[in-house]
Amino acid sequence: MNNDTINLLKECNSGCKCATNSMEQVMPFIKEDSSLKKLIDKYNEKHIDIGDECHELLNACDKDEKDPPSLAKAFSWVSTEMKLMLDSDTKKIAGIMFDGCSMGIKSLSGYLNQYTDASEDSRRLTRKLIDIEQDFMNELLTMV
Repeated sequence: MNNDTINLLKECNSGCKCATNSMEQVMPFIKEDSSLKKLIDKYNEKHIDIGDECHELLNACDKDEKDPPSLAKAFSWVSTEMKLMLDSDTKKIAGIMFDGCSMGIKSLSGYLNQYTDASEDSRRLTRKLIDIEQDFMNELLTMV
């Protein structure tokens, strides 16, 4: 595996971790029988699956995963908590998730353009994650 492949897989894996952390953070604010809860559960599983795939590929070449930067993670957590303490209705939560998807698509697309020598498997996996983010955004549009 070349460096571009390893770096792309690490960024893809880190993005999955950011997404699942965010989804798990908002869950306590959602009503139990909410369609939003079901939607987030569905996409959380998809992110976990992609993250697991990245993890397996990195393990196969004896490389470590990349965790999201601690400062960014802390800022995101505090920012989300503050927003939800003020207003935790479905539209607000869906909007937070929507914004996260948009940021994920932008970041992942940038990494695809940056790591041009990455293997086709790693690029396929990253495109799959971008498609998942786009699908999630499209479904969230009915709730924002």
